[in-house]
Amino acid sequence: MKARTLARHFRESLKSLGRNGWMTFASVSAVTVTLLLVGVFVLIMMNLNKVADDLENDVEIKSFISLETDEAAVTEMETAILGLSGVESVNYSTKEAELSDLVLDFGDEFSLFEQNNPLLDVFYVKATEPQKTESVANEISKLEGIEEVKYGEGKIEKLFTFLNTGRNVGLVLILALLFTAMFLISNTIRITIVARRHEIEIMKLVGATNWFVRIPFILEGMWLGFLGSILPIGLVVALYYNVTELVQPKLSGEMIQLLDFAPFIYQVSALILLMGVFIGVWGSFMSIRKFLRV
Repeated sequence: MKARTLARHFRESLKSLGRNGWMTFASVSAVTVTLLLVGVFVLIMMNLNKVADDLENDVEIKSFISLETDEAAVTEMETAILGLSGVESVNYSTKEAELSDLVLDFGDEFSLFEQNNPLLDVFYVKATEPQKTESVANEISKLEGIEEVKYGEGKIEKLFTFLNTGRNVGLVLILALLFTAMFLISNTIRITIVARRHEIEIMKLVGATNWFVRIPFILEGMWLGFLGSILPIGLVVALYYNVTELVQPKLSGEMIQLLDFAPFIYQVSALILLMGVFIGVWGSFMSIRKFLRV
């Protein structure tokens, strides 16, 4: 396509936005509201996904070592655990270190046990994938010298199921909102095209190709999506900035953290802009199809 023709299409698409002011406003409003909801959902779901990942990655297998196990046997056991399939890391903790952590967490009254420490030495084992925790724990429990293995049996399975369900529900909601936006903009653009159907018919009768007729409407949809994404981007940026300023200091040092403002918010902004342009182009493309059959 010649540059002159393309420039004409751009001019026509911009003129059409002005000529159909109320329909432009309706389309932009539909895109704005939907993209704002999508943007907020993306903020929530991405942060929930980070929390889920943090919780999954925090799952450890606590392997208690028998009292009669000597230092050489402990070293051999550590090597054996590292050699198991699905094991990422192994950290050895003495019973003295375990008691110190207990005193730190629950108070000085537990320091009375320093004279006669009832605790056991422990291996803290992380699986390469959280879902492999159970199988790794079962393998460790078979090793000689392991007194007991704890990993939250029965609870982490429910946790993984809940987190996966939450991710899937969030994805479905976002997709539903996007299809809603596509439907709304498709219908609003269709109304505009209906008002200009005679113009399209005349263009077709004098020999205009389908793409010559289609491109101004697609560009018009692109502008509608672009304009409809500006306000949601501004509101989402302002919302997340205030949330991070308010909540992040309170979560300092905690296991659960929000995603950093940058570069996350720039990624979300780019996503909203791309979604706006895409649904605008798609809505225009789908709306004009039947009017090209002359």
